[in-house]
Amino acid sequence: MTEQSVRLLVFAVRRRVVLKYLGVLLLSMAPMAAVPVLVALHGEAYESANRFALVALLLVIGGGGLARIAAPQKIQINEALVVTALAFLIAAASMVWPLMADGLTPLDALFEATSGVTTTGLSVLPTVEVHSSTFLFARAWLQWYGGLAITVLALAFILAPSAATRRLAGIETDAAELVTGTRWRARQVLAVYVALTVAGVALLWLAGAAPFDALIHVLAAVSTGGFSGYDRLSSLGPWPTLAVLALIMLFGATSFSLQYRAWSAGPRLLYTDLEVRALWLGCLITFAALVACFAFAGPLRLTDAAFLAISAQTTTGFANTPVSELPAAAQLVLIVSMGIGGDMGSTAGGIKILRWLVLIRLLQLLFARTAVPRHAVIEPYVAGRRLNGVELEAAIGIVTAYALAALLSWLPFLLYGVDPLAALFEVVSALSTCGLSAGIAGPELHPLLKIVLCADMLMGRVEVMAFLILVYPRTWWGRTTEEA
Repeated sequence: MTEQSVRLLVFAVRRRVVLKYLGVLLLSMAPMAAVPVLVALHGEAYESANRFALVALLLVIGGGGLARIAAPQKIQINEALVVTALAFLIAAASMVWPLMADGLTPLDALFEATSGVTTTGLSVLPTVEVHSSTFLFARAWLQWYGGLAITVLALAFILAPSAATRRLAGIETDAAELVTGTRWRARQVLAVYVALTVAGVALLWLAGAAPFDALIHVLAAVSTGGFSGYDRLSSLGPWPTLAVLALIMLFGATSFSLQYRAWSAGPRLLYTDLEVRALWLGCLITFAALVACFAFAGPLRLTDAAFLAISAQTTTGFANTPVSELPAAAQLVLIVSMGIGGDMGSTAGGIKILRWLVLIRLLQLLFARTAVPRHAVIEPYVAGRRLNGVELEAAIGIVTAYALAALLSWLPFLLYGVDPLAALFEVVSALSTCGLSAGIAGPELHPLLKIVLCADMLMGRVEVMAFLILVYPRTWWGRTTEEA
């Protein structure tokens, strides 16, 4: 197909469609935004309660109005990506004013809100221990419903089964049973997410954490977010609390649909899944690499290395050891681990393990082709399933876009004289929605660099391609399907 013929098939988004389904997602956000009101009222933080309540009301009014717009049922892929990206932008922006009630500047409140809804966990606050329980809960709650994904809430309770539902869920197949089953799968994900949260709070409480601490840390762990109520995670409790937290992080980085199927099929389904085994292997390799790095730089407790390895590989971002105090080699190991990330279908960030498995398979094919006849046909398989051209293009495109975004985001930090390795660590952490920090993110960080990290966190959460499509001029200006 020629470039000219491809251009004839490119259609801009239809604004009516974008606004309608954006309204639906805003409606799903409203009850989530209202939950911190209850905590604020319990803590007699009436100013915060009023702000969260007003935001929830505005989301209901705005979302309800937009959802009534008449629009076609069929939705394009670029429209679905734009709707999702805009929803996360609005979710972050809507929380700025409520978080400012705790004394934050507008930019710092935007940073914390963005870090929350994108399940990143980076923070520019000098300390969190001086902030109110309402603020600490709100940050963790933002991560919990940001990790659940705004689209899952809409699919589970608001959207009726349709082609638009399928596209918003990220399903591109036309199988009719998937159209009718999308809502059911969203509810499966929600059920696993809530069950993990409830079980995690109970286990962490039994392990020795205070009830409120157990709640906010599990909200952050299940969502692989990493916001803590303490400047030092060791203040949470004795070692069993960190062990429970590590277990929750691993489940948070494992496909929720797979976990649901494992309930009925048995736990064997989990340890025979290729992605899950790759996740555990990634944690083990990161752990071994950290231990090896410290063999040259000084002692590191094995429990600390194990926890840090799981935190990085699952992109949760809880840190029991300050990253800035680690040797350069250990920081590089964590950069690679964060960039790989967790399983598809989980709350983990990074490029995702499945895409790396696809790339590894492609490399294996390249080596194999050097030893077979030129006319031989070799097809790529991953986990027993043949990969088609679209899947291969998507994996290569996303990895390339991620690398370019990291390099372009790294450049401003270098121009401002930030240490290169620490700057790269921070950028990869933001793009991978991990939250581990090399000490760069803080109140003194230049405003422009804070904005760069905010953009990286959003790109990491909605995926780089979706963010690029949002800002791509041809997404908004050009022929639509109605004009063709």
